[in-house]
Amino acid sequence: MRAVVFTLGCKVNDCESASLLRGLQERGFEVSDELVPADLYILNTCAVTGEAEKKSRQAIARIRAVNPEAHIVVCGCAAEKTPEVFAKRRNVYLVTGARQKSKILTLVDETVANLQANSEGGCAGIRLDEDDRAYDEMLPPKSLKTRAFIKIQDGCNHFCSYCIIPYLRGRSRSRALESAAAEILQCRAEEAVITGIDISSYNDGGRDLSCLLSAIKDADCRIRLGSLEVGAITPALLDAAAQVRDFAPHFHLSLQSGSDAVLKKMNRHYTGEEYCRRVEAIRERFPDAAITTDIISGFPTETEEDFEQTCALVKRVGFSQIHCFSYSRRTGTVAAKFPELPAQVKRQRLHALLSLAAQMRREYEEKFIGKVLHIVPEEQKDGYTVGYSENYIRLYVKEEIGVKTRVRALSPFADGLLACRTD
Repeated sequence: MRAVVFTLGCKVNDCESASLLRGLQERGFEVSDELVPADLYILNTCAVTGEAEKKSRQAIARIRAVNPEAHIVVCGCAAEKTPEVFAKRRNVYLVTGARQKSKILTLVDETVANLQANSEGGCAGIRLDEDDRAYDEMLPPKSLKTRAFIKIQDGCNHFCSYCIIPYLRGRSRSRALESAAAEILQCRAEEAVITGIDISSYNDGGRDLSCLLSAIKDADCRIRLGSLEVGAITPALLDAAAQVRDFAPHFHLSLQSGSDAVLKKMNRHYTGEEYCRRVEAIRERFPDAAITTDIISGFPTETEEDFEQTCALVKRVGFSQIHCFSYSRRTGTVAAKFPELPAQVKRQRLHALLSLAAQMRREYEEKFIGKVLHIVPEEQKDGYTVGYSENYIRLYVKEEIGVKTRVRALSPFADGLLACRTD
């Protein structure tokens, strides 16, 4: 039998889906992460924005277009938020949530023999596991690329006023340090990306993220950190990172707004000035570090002055990349009670941020023209090997490369830099 695990949303979803792929393969399935004809589909959904939820619902129809007789399992944040919506869809025979995804394989074992009995539609049952007290240890992910995402944490305690994820994923819980370190040290990919919903809160019996970095400092692969909160940037973390043999100097430091007034309404516990001080601390230790971030445009209380403060901070920091998106109302959050800004205002501010982000990216990348970088290849595209440098610049090399390789950056190209192999 063939099984597909199709994923929407964050890198944590990607990582969990890769674990499910490994489990299915061990059960004798031929597996894929693309929408190809298959007997069984596991849809891993997202609910971070309204658009993400919409795409999650639309994915059911996309699967049925590939195989009208598809048997579909739905999991993830959108399924946790509105399980009944997915349970009503034709071809869906099982709905679970965002937590305890390792149990999906057991549920598949219990029901796969009865797939044909459910082929006419109707959900055989909704299984939602609300136990979020312990970390859900999953199988090591099946690696389909040269970069492996390794999950060390789940859930979130921050309850930002705009975010639904803590209500769906539950409270923060961390993987045992020995388990996480072992998977990273045994990783056979060219790069391991340490990921979670909030890896800044990683804590295994008092051992934090800096302790984990110390435990993996001699790893054979390049080590990259996933998204971090401002408070995670401490001398201890930077010291530990500097000791890692092959550390990627790239810090995705979530900002969301450059206005202190908006940050307070967002329930983000830092100021713009504190954010800048943490960035300065990073650059004292890693002068060429890429600082990337997320920014929400058009938060309900954001004034024109607030937005101008955000743009000013963006220029001050000099981000290499910014993930910009408009505020999306999430029912059940504190911010959902605030009156929204006009859609046109949100669009205008988003477009302004996107333009500024493109300028910042170009300015950062141009600093590395003529310099040696190291590409970890991800794909072959139009005759180029495409991948990322240690500081998260997208590189294009006009020859086939299969492993991490030294290259020299030549010139701006597409959404990154053109490079060539160097000895």
